Amino acid sequence: MTTPDRNQPDDFDRTTEPETTDAEVVDLETARARRAAGTPGEAPDDEIEDAETVDDAPPAEGGPVDAAEDIPHEVLLRQRERRPILAEWARSWRGIKAAAKHQTKDAGYVLAYHAVRSPKYAAKTAMWAPLGLFRGIGQALRWATAEEGNWHLRQAAAQRGEADVWLKLDARRQRQTTWRWWVIALAAALIVTGLVALALGPAWWRLLAALVVVPFLATRGRPADKPITDRVSEGNRYRKLTAELVRRALTSVQIGAINSAVAKDPKAITFPVDIHRDGPGHLAIVDLPYGVEASEVVARRGRLASAMRLPMDQVWPETAPGHTGRLALWVGYEPASEMKQPACPLLAEAAKVDLFKPFAFATTPKLDQVMAEMMYRNWLFGGQPGSGKTFALRLLLLAASLDPRAEIRGYELKGVGDFAVLEPVMAEYGNGFDDETLARAFAFIEWLYEEARRRSKRIEHYARMGKAPENKVTPELASLKGSGLHPLIAWFDELQELMTSKFGKEAGEILEKVIKLGRALGIIIIIGTQIPDKDSLPTGITRNVNSRFCLSVADQTANDMILGTSAYKQGLRATVFQPVTEAGWGVLRGLGKPQSVRSFYVDTTAAGRIVARAVALRTAAGNVPVFPAERDVAPQHHVLDDLARVWPGDEKSAWNETLCAGLVELRPDAYEGWEAAQLTAALKPFAAVKVVDVGRRVEGKSVTRRGIRHADLLSAIAERDRKRSGD
Repeated sequence: MTTPDRNQPDDFDRTTEPETTDAEVVDLETARARRAAGTPGEAPDDEIEDAETVDDAPPAEGGPVDAAEDIPHEVLLRQRERRPILAEWARSWRGIKAAAKHQTKDAGYVLAYHAVRSPKYAAKTAMWAPLGLFRGIGQALRWATAEEGNWHLRQAAAQRGEADVWLKLDARRQRQTTWRWWVIALAAALIVTGLVALALGPAWWRLLAALVVVPFLATRGRPADKPITDRVSEGNRYRKLTAELVRRALTSVQIGAINSAVAKDPKAITFPVDIHRDGPGHLAIVDLPYGVEASEVVARRGRLASAMRLPMDQVWPETAPGHTGRLALWVGYEPASEMKQPACPLLAEAAKVDLFKPFAFATTPKLDQVMAEMMYRNWLFGGQPGSGKTFALRLLLLAASLDPRAEIRGYELKGVGDFAVLEPVMAEYGNGFDDETLARAFAFIEWLYEEARRRSKRIEHYARMGKAPENKVTPELASLKGSGLHPLIAWFDELQELMTSKFGKEAGEILEKVIKLGRALGIIIIIGTQIPDKDSLPTGITRNVNSRFCLSVADQTANDMILGTSAYKQGLRATVFQPVTEAGWGVLRGLGKPQSVRSFYVDTTAAGRIVARAVALRTAAGNVPVFPAERDVAPQHHVLDDLARVWPGDEKSAWNETLCAGLVELRPDAYEGWEAAQLTAALKPFAAVKVVDVGRRVEGKSVTRRGIRHADLLSAIAERDRKRSGD
């Protein structure tokens, strides 16, 4: 039988010689390289029929459709991902201190845990040490005889009857035994010498030797399944953050897009940055599957914590920079409610505040400080009873008191005196919800509107002089004596009491105007409320407040009333915080990215110390408020009353320009520079007063100009008085 030539194909005719013997030898590697590079002018792949030329390598991924060949070198360097030389936690004192604190705390726990059980450990050691001594002696003797070294080989040779092999193996054993016995003898001599030295030496030598030798012997004598020390257990206080744990948690939050993507590709959830320490916890940066936004996961924070089997205040997801599908998941070493917040920086003896610069207001779950700003801002605090709203609002006022330029006026409409400690640094203070206090609060809001108008004139004046380049209050103008442009902080706690009173509608309309106008004029409005609904807190006010702090609230409606529409859907949920137990925690919006923070807690005693320092600073600056009984802060005039006083005789109607001239003559400081258009704007809040065309004959000619009717003015005054009286 003829054996086929394995070098020829199966259908090759072996009886026929090939017609040509000078066939071209193809360099397969070169051909493959040409096909991969797509070299022009080469034969296409389908022209090479030789099976050996088929490239069985996995197909390479195609390049970009439009390859950019002119990317600058520095851009390419920035795009190159390089691992940091130092870990994230080691690149700041905050990270180093947090890591050291955590390790020290764990080490202390372990030491205390074992110290309490040391009597039991001593008993176990004493029980197992003698057995360990005998076991050690037996093991040393077995090692010296070398019986176990080649016992199996000698046994096999004896079973096969190979005496010469057995003798050779036994001779090898005897050679090993000779030098091993010498080692045993030397060790015994050293042990005896050591025992003599311990017997003749100081007592602490024997104690030290016992502390080293006895535990060693006990570990040799104990059974393998009975350790001497107990296992340290800290419960489920912290679970190490791993990629597998994060993936499992994300697939458990019931987001269909994540589950379907992971089912198709287990690597649909990726980690662009290694999980690393970040403060008192670990941070995982996660790229979610395509089409899934990080805010969807943030909105399911409760489910995420459940999937990780951790308390909710230990798991803090938020959106990460880069793209909307990147999630930053931070997990603390322990729940935030159990972490000790650092002392408020305002309590430091040398603490001073410049309201034109940020100051410490709160801390994040990582215990990083959050800086707050007051100039050119208005604040809204909201939360149910026990959420810490009053203390957070009071913290802003304490900070303002440490700036001697600031003038502080406000009303506490709850009536319990939470802000009484600030009375020495306030120019106006009201406490209560009786009719008289509410009337004073309403008069204060009217005065604020007049103050805003006065300040606008001052800003215009200084802008012409080149001292207000952006037509707003500057630090230099605020410090300028006599400018009248110092920071004015107007605060209202429990504003809903005023908004639901007989003054509510008009007070809301005027306060909304003050919020809109006062930002650039150095007027800062701070509002606190428990009931953030459209009646207790007009939407015109909430829409124009640019800094909001929502503490614990009961439902989504209250949450969105404070933080803005759709805040709840975006994952900004203050409903997760519990009143009293998590007082001070809330969602802060308007200062950078929205985030969960905890305001610094300053009790009344500590607040008194801050106020005492504030009084000293104001005394040195010559800016201590006068005694409250001598304060005269009610508005000195009202535009309607002033118009009635300057009305020309028995005229049924009058031109605005005529009335403006009379107002300037009556109160030059208040109405200087007023023109017809300004009077029209001032009368807009009063629906009864209509600015219409008023015709008169001047020197025989008919002249028509904008003006108002006397009957409309009287109707507006009567309506205002009726609202104030509650009829």
